[in-house]
Amino acid sequence: MKSIYIIAVTFSITFFSCKSINYQATGEQIKSLEYLVENKNFKIESDWAYPQTTTATQQVFNSGLLPTGSSSGAINLIGNSNFLTISGDSITSYLPYFGERQTNVGYGGNDSTIQLEGVVENYHVAKGKKDSYTISCDAKSKSEHFKVIIKLFPNLKSYVILTGASRNSISYSGEVKSKE
Repeated sequence: MKSIYIIAVTFSITFFSCKSINYQATGEQIKSLEYLVENKNFKIESDWAYPQTTTATQQVFNSGLLPTGSSSGAINLIGNSNFLTISGDSITSYLPYFGERQTNVGYGGNDSTIQLEGVVENYHVAKGKKDSYTISCDAKSKSEHFKVIIKLFPNLKSYVILTGASRNSISYSGEVKSKE
């Protein structure tokens, strides 16, 4: 009888303590994000990369080459230099790429990052639920065109999806801040 009582109490404590957190952004956070988006002047630094998990990425994970805490579907970028910057109608980035390429890389194969540089095309901003923003645009590197989708949240977290013509898509999560 005592064990049933202990199980019931344990279940009750677990059930009532495991509720989801309802995040409410402050007015200051909402205004800060709105300012960054309206002025097209922000920088995103990513903490995690999320490549498509394929047999090849799983083999790399199994080799032990990825940073501690990483898996084939989530790679820790903390301590690695990376950024994506929007400044007016220009975009620049230096993002490490993990994944498969669909075409051959030129001799020297030094295109292991996504380095966007130039004017963005088809720039579109949409305000979403809970004061978030989705920005979509087209950009190019020296050798490839990319579709860029950026989701920005009032707590200044970001989620970036890059889809290229010759690589599997990859996404990144991190933080957005003023470029200055």
